[in-house]
Amino acid sequence: MTRISNDPADFADEALAGFCDLHAGLVRRVPGGAVRRRRPAQPKVAVLVGGGSGHYPAFAGLIGAGFADGAVVGNIFTSPSTQQAVTLARAAESGAGVVFTYGNYAGDVMNFGLASERLAAEGIRAENVLVTDDIASAPASEAERRRGIAGDFVVFKAMGAAAEAGLDLDEVVRLGRKANDRTRTLGTAFSGCTFPGADAPLFALPEGHMGLGLGIHGEPGLRDVPLPSAAELGAALVEGVLAEAPADARDESADGLARIAVILNGLGSTKHEELFVLWATVAPLLRAAGYEIVAPEVGELVTSLDMAGVSLTVTWLDEELEQLWLAPAETPAFRRGSLTPAESAEGPDDDGGPAAAAEAPPSSEASRGYAAACVEALGAASARLGELEAHLGAMDAVAGDGDHGRGMVRGAGAAVAAAREALDAGRAAGSVLAAAGDAWADRAGGTSGVLWGAGLRAWGEAIGDLEVPDAAGVAAGITAFAARIAALGGAQPGDKTLVDALVPFEAELRGGVVRGLSLGEAWEQACRAAEEAAAATAGLTPRKGRARPLAEKSVGTPDPGATSLAAVFMALGPAIVSGTHQEVSA
Repeated sequence: MTRISNDPADFADEALAGFCDLHAGLVRRVPGGAVRRRRPAQPKVAVLVGGGSGHYPAFAGLIGAGFADGAVVGNIFTSPSTQQAVTLARAAESGAGVVFTYGNYAGDVMNFGLASERLAAEGIRAENVLVTDDIASAPASEAERRRGIAGDFVVFKAMGAAAEAGLDLDEVVRLGRKANDRTRTLGTAFSGCTFPGADAPLFALPEGHMGLGLGIHGEPGLRDVPLPSAAELGAALVEGVLAEAPADARDESADGLARIAVILNGLGSTKHEELFVLWATVAPLLRAAGYEIVAPEVGELVTSLDMAGVSLTVTWLDEELEQLWLAPAETPAFRRGSLTPAESAEGPDDDGGPAAAAEAPPSSEASRGYAAACVEALGAASARLGELEAHLGAMDAVAGDGDHGRGMVRGAGAAVAAAREALDAGRAAGSVLAAAGDAWADRAGGTSGVLWGAGLRAWGEAIGDLEVPDAAGVAAGITAFAARIAALGGAQPGDKTLVDALVPFEAELRGGVVRGLSLGEAWEQACRAAEEAAAATAGLTPRKGRARPLAEKSVGTPDPGATSLAAVFMALGPAIVSGTHQEVSA
């Protein structure tokens, strides 16, 4: 149970504030997360780790010499937004480029990828290194689809040491990808974790069972198995990881002792003494298999709030990776050896902040009037999501991390505030929707956040600021919304995502308008199609998103993203329809 909190919605922000105060000699808070207290004396590659909160010491606890230059910090188990990544990169960059490195989750991939594009447009070179160490989440033939879990630590460490040694961006990226290619992790959960303010864990296991193949976002294991003894568990973890040894490592171990880095990681509530008992089985088995263990780590390095669980990570070393693994580091949560990095004066507290607001585009009085209807519609959607928050979270917890409801509420609330601010500043409908989209993406984070943000911005760009859309114009806006989401997320109908509700909504709305229905009639039919499609996702097996590794557990439960999309469009309808009619008939 996560017991200490004020407003649960502020937990991640308050935790980061306390962390930065406690470790003020090493880190400082900036927009988007935290960076090293002092900047390098000479340009060096900025290694920026990141993801959602709830994994301490990952990610902010790894900021420091020989490790990360900064951590982009999202809400609990939720991807940071594109804006967070951009502003933090500006604060950390010292002239040699930046590299974002993170676990392979759709929201992180989208947001850090978009941030890299924005930084490149500003003249800052940015690269991305994804961690895919979780062998349980996809077969070896589909290794690129695997999640990043405790192997994050090894990859981050290698890249941080390489950057500290003065290597250029291409070399830091190469070594990070090499470390990832030679790292494998297998884990198991004994109990679920509990969000701040929640009165129950995200999942429960049958008595006397464990969930093999856990994730680090509160997901249950891929399958439940009887709880074994420590010796049996250690043997299962070692056997599973060593079965995936790189081909060249197998060749090397046949001729002598291959050298490996090993992490036995606790997920949040597993006592060190328990890990020591498990290590007493794991280490002899690894040595008996022909491996020499180099500087092993046993403890909590990548956690999942208060989850009880354990994971075993092995990295097959060569000469250059071993040098990076053993290189000194000094961070709030991890120290190895000693070093004296060449650092300059402390950076300003406000560097990396957002750029000045752009000048308002030309607009018409009619469109500014319609903008009020858009704000009203967004307010109705936000209220409806508030009603559904717990239900959506419970749906998401079946095969995900349970944060969908909270993320949607945060995103919609931020969208309403930004839309009202833009309306009060005299912005017209297209700009109001675009501002709402940017705020939604920034505040919600995660996959849904970036998709909804991009979709709303595309809708705003489609209707513009000069005219009030008629029925065809509204339909065109929704088509733009759907097209932007499809292009960004890459999901197709049948993948069990929000696209399963979005595609029929867009098709019914556009088709109804073409057939001559009023906008209200067409919108109502589209909402029914979306609701039916969302309900039908219960029978689908997910092929995209965080639920994919737990596909079988998801069957029987509708997709929360499709469900929330249908609910949002139902709530948007009255104001969108009546606002359009009022302006058109004026």
